[in-house]
Amino acid sequence: MANKLEITLTKSLIGTKPQQRKIVEALGLRKMNQTVEQADNAAIRGMLDKVAHLVTVKGN
Repeated sequence: MANKLEITLTKSLIGTKPQQRKIVEALGLRKMNQTVEQADNAAIRGMLDKVAHLVTVKGN
């Protein structure tokens, strides 16, 4: 079974760049402190690198 990542939106999207907002939405995050599970793969890791200052990541 593939590893999963728990991703939580910890900072507000107010004042962020439009590309960063789209990345956060693509990760499935809509509200502050919302947590989603995503597969641990290269595409998700690349997205997380772009918005690392907005999210908290836990590995399972």
